[in-house]
Amino acid sequence: MIVEQLSLVDFRNYAAADVTLFPGTNVFVGRNGQGKTNLAEAIGYFATLGSHRVSHDAPMVRDGADAAIVRTRLAHGERTVILEAQLNRSGSNKARVNGSAVKSAELPRYAAVVLFAPEDLQIVRGDPSSRRRFADQLLIQRAPRMSAVLADYDRVLKQRTALLKSARARGIRGEELSTLDVWDDKLVQLGGQVIRARLALAADLAEPLAEAYTTIAGADHRPEAEWSLTIDGARSDDDDTDAVTPDSAAATDSARATRTTAEVEDAFRAVLRSKRAAELERGVTLVGPHRDDLMLRVRGLPVKGYASHGESWSVALSLRLASAKLLREQSLLGDPVLILDDVFAELDADRRARLAGVVADFEQVIVTAAVEADVPEALRARTVYVEAGTIRESDTIREGVDG
Repeated sequence: MIVEQLSLVDFRNYAAADVTLFPGTNVFVGRNGQGKTNLAEAIGYFATLGSHRVSHDAPMVRDGADAAIVRTRLAHGERTVILEAQLNRSGSNKARVNGSAVKSAELPRYAAVVLFAPEDLQIVRGDPSSRRRFADQLLIQRAPRMSAVLADYDRVLKQRTALLKSARARGIRGEELSTLDVWDDKLVQLGGQVIRARLALAADLAEPLAEAYTTIAGADHRPEAEWSLTIDGARSDDDDTDAVTPDSAAATDSARATRTTAEVEDAFRAVLRSKRAAELERGVTLVGPHRDDLMLRVRGLPVKGYASHGESWSVALSLRLASAKLLREQSLLGDPVLILDDVFAELDADRRARLAGVVADFEQVIVTAAVEADVPEALRARTVYVEAGTIRESDTIREGVDG
């Protein structure tokens, strides 16, 4: 897949901008805060329906505007498709494919993008929500229907939790709250789909993750990514803690990925029943994929708290490269577009060279950098300069407006 054109209206610091991109490597160079990362963010949005920097869409709308428009022309071999997203500051977003209105959830069917940025260090060092977000965005790219499943699960979770809070305030005991059973069934049905998809994803990531890590780090530290599931007895504490304690007796993801839908749902429902009194006491839903954690390890030890800075970067980068390999092998869209947002400044010279070698054969690579010299010379096929929302290619100023 190739991004041929990107157009922005009222997106971040761009009142209007139009950028042409080409196969191979495209490098955007500009000081921090000038808008180069905004270009990468806009392209990535079509693949995941989200930003790698913020959890809500409103910050992507230019100050003073009610909505932002992001439009791109993609080439899939000889076929082209035009995608458009309207991000509204309030209310539902809108989407179009080749000019026809569609649901926003349809956009990832046409776009395959893997974006790596400094924020990705939070995947390995941050709280469980960062790892769940990484996994779920990749799930959507592998199977776009998961966008609706995840949205429905979040909706049911909020409604069930609201019922628990209301029951807690009114002093209702478990046996007096029969309506909770209805929400349990919905939570189990949707959550079971999420759990099974996540387990399959972790199993499929195992081999490409190990290969990518060895290539980038130059050493085999046995990287692992394994889900710690609350339905399997892993303990989940308050939302503001960062610990979901893994169950040492739990099977590996490759084995658990073969569990049937009925087996996952039965386990989910049984743990919900056992936790009902505690949930009513606290007014929160204590079990489900919203409280699971993707445990990352190198050399048999958790990355968080044990890995060095270099090892942590290597794991985070390897997760993205493994994701790109999965999408390359499974997607009908061709190679995913690979975006490296301000990455090279964070890497030593050896890792820079290794990374450049890994990404060189992708159909299209987009690199952003504050310092042009940080980007290995082999990747500087085409350089575009960004300053205060103005995009300059060679000696020509392209359309752009100060932000």
